[in-house]
Amino acid sequence: MDPSIPPQPKAILRGHKAQVHAAVFIRNNERLVTADADGYLIVWDLSIMRPKAVWRAHQKTVLGIKEWSPERLVTHGRDHELIIWKFSEEDEPKLSKAPPLDNVPDRPKPWIQHVLAVNSMNFCSFAMASCKADQSISESDEVLVAAANPVILEGVDIYHLPSQRRIHTLKPLPGAGMPMALSIFHLYGSLHLITAYENGAAVVQRANLDAGEWITLYKHQAHSQPILSFDVSPCFSYFITSSADAIIAKHPIPQDGAPSSSFPEDTEKDKGKAPEQKAHEPVTAPLKSVNTKHSGQQGLKIRSDGTIFATAGWDSKVRVYSAKSLKEVAVLKWHQSGCYAVAFATINPATSSSSALQITSGPGNENGKASESQRGQQVVSVSQSRSLAGFNIRDRRINQARTAHWIAAGSKDGKVSLWDIY
Repeated sequence: MDPSIPPQPKAILRGHKAQVHAAVFIRNNERLVTADADGYLIVWDLSIMRPKAVWRAHQKTVLGIKEWSPERLVTHGRDHELIIWKFSEEDEPKLSKAPPLDNVPDRPKPWIQHVLAVNSMNFCSFAMASCKADQSISESDEVLVAAANPVILEGVDIYHLPSQRRIHTLKPLPGAGMPMALSIFHLYGSLHLITAYENGAAVVQRANLDAGEWITLYKHQAHSQPILSFDVSPCFSYFITSSADAIIAKHPIPQDGAPSSSFPEDTEKDKGKAPEQKAHEPVTAPLKSVNTKHSGQQGLKIRSDGTIFATAGWDSKVRVYSAKSLKEVAVLKWHQSGCYAVAFATINPATSSSSALQITSGPGNENGKASESQRGQQVVSVSQSRSLAGFNIRDRRINQARTAHWIAAGSKDGKVSLWDIY
């Protein structure tokens, strides 16, 4: 790949007639789900790049989508509803394949298992975690959902599903304005909540349920404008925020206020080992903060291998950064209007067959660029090639969809660009 030639998308998915606000890969990257400002969902079959299921999930903008399990999909709309859909591969043939552009009336919908009334006035999407610390969301029949409180300006509610009980109400940072983004997860056996606010501040809290309290581990205001998005690293040692301003900031997730240096950044096995630290005042300094000179970056997502993250820019560009250095390593330009959503396919290093660019220069090198020999190297082993030889065309397409290093970007123009790089 010639570094002087800008990268181009592998596919452009056309079907939405309103702005695309949310995107997520599901079912081992075989499907991409995108949602728009009119409340429509399109489930794309990435082996053929065509809609597989289309329905109107909400009456207003869809704020977020998450996969609960291979048979359940969760959506959150500005109509103040969070809906759990029964949606498996077997349900797809019963649904319309016509995109919203076709104006098909009376589309069938998947079976609705639960509807939870939540606050959606402040564009803050929900967050979700398993009820049990030793289970993933896909393995769990019970989950916790975090959403902005409808009455308390800075408040956050945590609900239990499927009972729909509200079990916690928190006010992490009085005076910070409305919550703009949330994350909830288990770490070291304890439930953690990260709240990003309208005033540009972010707060990390840990539940001490024995004492009936939430302990603040970290708080810092890195931005002068509202935080638009953030994502937590795969190893749960840091999170990265983006804002309406031009700042990208990397924050620690300490344990009982322990210094961030106590936490490894890249080792999943250390996730369950809490360092022995005494509780003290919250950490108040970020790990790193950079001025990108590009304001209005949202939809921030960190890839599953923790090497890179991407943002959707109001200037129509998708920017890819090194997660370690926060240096920009690529700019993906195709859309003519602002981008609102970004999604990464899950990366499995053992099976990946994309033309993957190893970002030793992003997370490791001084100049933030990959070496010449690394650009565009095909990572297909001889054994993989031989195993694919017996596949039919459909199997090859499915394998490509599962193993490609997809980046999906949703735009104000209603189109979704699909890139296969890094």
